[in-house]
Amino acid sequence: MLKLDDRDLKILSILQKEGRISKTALAERVNLTPAPCWERLKRLEKAGIITGYHAEVALARIAPHIIVFMAVELEGHKAENFQLFERAVQKIDEITGCWAVGGGFDYILQVVARDIDAYQRLVDRLLEAHLGLKRYFTYIVTKPVKQPKGAPLDMLVRGAAEGQKN
Repeated sequence: MLKLDDRDLKILSILQKEGRISKTALAERVNLTPAPCWERLKRLEKAGIITGYHAEVALARIAPHIIVFMAVELEGHKAENFQLFERAVQKIDEITGCWAVGGGFDYILQVVARDIDAYQRLVDRLLEAHLGLKRYFTYIVTKPVKQPKGAPLDMLVRGAAEGQKN
């Protein structure tokens, strides 16, 4: 793992919240001149720590939609069962997030669809694709309470450092 100092963490924290910040403004916020700040950015990108820059889109201003979380259990639990499902999920645009989980289900999926009918058509496609779905549960989002804005980097790094001391 790449050793990160406080400035690296500050750069990452700012970029998670303000991906469009100019390099000059970022350098000022972390008390660096632009050239060293740019070098740090390049090092973080090259190390695979910064994997991309994205825009947050206000979907409600574009089109009606629903967000659904779907808990999925597969029939089989061999490597090829998981690989088949994961390859299929990668190809479906409506599935905007997928996490393999422990504790009763195999995956949690985040789905964005136009409406409940479109979501049901997606479920039907998944079932007809013979991906080994044993059962699934649907959880429709009624309102967003807290949206992802990035990980608490300082807390995670401090916790890792404290764990290494013990």
